[in-house]
Amino acid sequence: MNVPRLVVAAPASGHGKTTVATGLMAALSARGMAVSGHKAGPDYIDPGYHALATGRPARNLDPVLCGADTIPPLFAYGAAGAEIAVVEGVMGLFDGRGATAEGSTAHVAGLLGAPVVLVVDASAQGRSVAALVSGFASFDAGVRVAGVILNRVGSARHEQILRDALAGIGMPVLGALRRDDAVAVPSRHLGLVPAAEREGAARDAIGRLAALVTEFIDLDAVISLARQAGPLSTTPWDPASAVAGSAEPPVIMTSAASRRHPSHDHDRGQRGRPVVAVAGGAAFTFCYTETVELLTAAGADVVTLDPLRDEALPDGTGALVLGGGFPEVHAGDLSGNEPLRADVARLARSGAPVVAECAGLLYLAAELDGLPMCGVLDATARMTPTLTLGYRDAVATGSSVLTPAGMAVRGHEFHRTTVVSGNPAAPAWSFGGKEEGFVRAGVHASYLHLHWGGYPGLARRVVAAAA
Repeated sequence: MNVPRLVVAAPASGHGKTTVATGLMAALSARGMAVSGHKAGPDYIDPGYHALATGRPARNLDPVLCGADTIPPLFAYGAAGAEIAVVEGVMGLFDGRGATAEGSTAHVAGLLGAPVVLVVDASAQGRSVAALVSGFASFDAGVRVAGVILNRVGSARHEQILRDALAGIGMPVLGALRRDDAVAVPSRHLGLVPAAEREGAARDAIGRLAALVTEFIDLDAVISLARQAGPLSTTPWDPASAVAGSAEPPVIMTSAASRRHPSHDHDRGQRGRPVVAVAGGAAFTFCYTETVELLTAAGADVVTLDPLRDEALPDGTGALVLGGGFPEVHAGDLSGNEPLRADVARLARSGAPVVAECAGLLYLAAELDGLPMCGVLDATARMTPTLTLGYRDAVATGSSVLTPAGMAVRGHEFHRTTVVSGNPAAPAWSFGGKEEGFVRAGVHASYLHLHWGGYPGLARRVVAAAA
């Protein structure tokens, strides 16, 4: 595979790499190029903006969640048919898991053999920018920092000082951007507001950003740099092959757990395929693209459900997947949709598979911040000022519709809420010396986010249970 590619990184978080990476994607797309957008790390929000900028599905590349060997195949699969691929980094260029390089932007760049463009916040820098960039360029011989984009430049005179300093160390400057509030993206307690919650405004901002990048960044130089990436020797990942090759046998459901939604028993989806509803819409924006692709490859008819708008589960629903998102922001509307809450509760009582991550866990609780939710779990949820964030090495404490007992996974937590159980329940996971989550009949609910691209057998188990 020989798709031109580059990685957009920064010395530290907040230097504007999201703005620059998304702007490059949008500007290259506006040129008529087929652009593949990718995000290093577990973040769900930035890829939503990438999808708007490129018109292609958002793709995450996380060696921690999926394994390093899976990253080149996942990239090749996502970038198939593209003329150029842009990978937005995570945190600072060399910041990985703990004190290691694992999962860092540099790690991903190395796995892809891609040159790095360093985005530098120059707002409070002069000649020292050369020392900063020189340090990053020489820190790891396996990482090639091939160019710099200057961000938040104050004036033409300021820009010239920065360019002269970088010329002194032989570092190409691909462009310089001034501060522009018209392309700012609003933030809240977990980072940027997802594009799905402000799609019209997000599209407008991305359009202005594309124009800004086209004017002030040398796109020909960017394309030339991306073409310097050599061929990537890998076989593209394939959902069907991944599911077929998963070693774990599917779970076999019996008695109540084998029944589909009782009120929808007349319809099994297309050609007898089990219907799996996957939550979407503004409240449930955290779902990796590969999750739906794997469920489809495993034999499901996947239908998107918007819990803010839909008053019933799709006809024939045999399983429900509730990913992450911001139910705390939309708690009033979610609570107000009583027909759907009742339908979800009926599905769970039937024993059908209901798999919930983070936001889904909150939605299944009895209440969230005092507002009634689905009541599937005897638990209450509320917002807290504490941020829980990080990778987790977890082990399944028992068998469920999602995992066999003892299965080891790597997941990610990212929330500012807490859940208090009313009665003891079987936990989903054990990690960090504690047990977390809920397993009851066909329900598996937890704060832990998993990337199913690293564990394709999960989709196989869920679909088998739904069937």
